[in-house]
Amino acid sequence: MDERNERRGDRSADRAVYIISVAAELAGVHPQTLRIYERKGLLRPRRTPGNTRRYSDRDIERLREIQELTQRRGVNLAGVKMIMELQAELEELRRRTAELEEELRRARGPGVDRGPTGVDLGRESANLGRESADLGRGGGDTEHPGAIVPLRAIHRFPWSASWDDAEEPEGR
Repeated sequence: MDERNERRGDRSADRAVYIISVAAELAGVHPQTLRIYERKGLLRPRRTPGNTRRYSDRDIERLREIQELTQRRGVNLAGVKMIMELQAELEELRRRTAELEEELRRARGPGVDRGPTGVDLGRESANLGRESADLGRGGGDTEHPGAIVPLRAIHRFPWSASWDDAEEPEGR
């Protein structure tokens, strides 16, 4: 799907067309449940000039997610709200990270590896990156070498050893 159709799909997903009874039926809940979700801040339906609630396809999907969390996972509404807020924050951070990575790629130019001072690091940094990439995501992200280091790759810290593994101090 090209970008124009994708934007049109987003608009139709956000288009508020369902009245409360239809939205409730599509989501498999009672209309009063939708009012409760709105009061708790989990849902924000659009309003017509006559102040009637209208729900979009995206709202229906959100209702289904809420139902999944509350009915099948046992999460209370406060927990659902927190989860959804964190999901939105995570999505925003991912979007911002992608923007910054693209900006960095454009600033670096094609095939140039620059350090924090803007100096071309040449082949030495490329080799260093390949070696440290083994510690990163599955040992292969050469674009961001060593960006994420799993804890199992870090040598044990003295405070992380179990009591059984701890050495007895000298003189005891």
